[in-house]
Amino acid sequence: MFNKLDEGKLTSEAINAGDPADFKKIYDASMQMLFKIAFRVVNDEEAAEDLAHDSLIKANEKALVFPSLNDAKYWLIRVVKNASLNYIKRKNREKKAYEKVLYSDTRKVESGETDLLKQESINKAREALKKLPQNLQDVLMLREYADLNYKEIGRVLGITEGNVKVRIFRAREQLVKIIGEDNVFLPE
Repeated sequence: MFNKLDEGKLTSEAINAGDPADFKKIYDASMQMLFKIAFRVVNDEEAAEDLAHDSLIKANEKALVFPSLNDAKYWLIRVVKNASLNYIKRKNREKKAYEKVLYSDTRKVESGETDLLKQESINKAREALKKLPQNLQDVLMLREYADLNYKEIGRVLGITEGNVKVRIFRAREQLVKIIGEDNVFLPE
């Protein structure tokens, strides 16, 4: 099948985006069109130019061989369209993230009462922890304060992972009985 090139020559040769001469043909024939497509989607000249260039660079770096110049254009159109749509999605996600950070009030005002309740809860938890048997204290301390997983706790204490799970469950169960579920202040 013969395809007409912009120079008016007929060719049935494949065009290699990795070849500098062929790449120039592809660039000259498609850059302006790719820019217009990208600009229509992103509505930003700099971004559109970058997206058009990126699509051409992608074809060049992969040294893609196309059956004709038109096939190269069609491939580039798909690439630049998809890249432009992804660009818009990414910009929208960034915008939402910035708005969330800018407009969310992360300030926390803690009163003396809150501080007092927190300290009382910490003291109650420490006292309750001391009342547990040593083997239950050990697993709970390693889990909650050393932030070790069950397998790591098992290695440290020389027990099985299953045994670690059982001991942690029993320790938490006993703490609830000692402290009472409603007697500990948990800040929001």
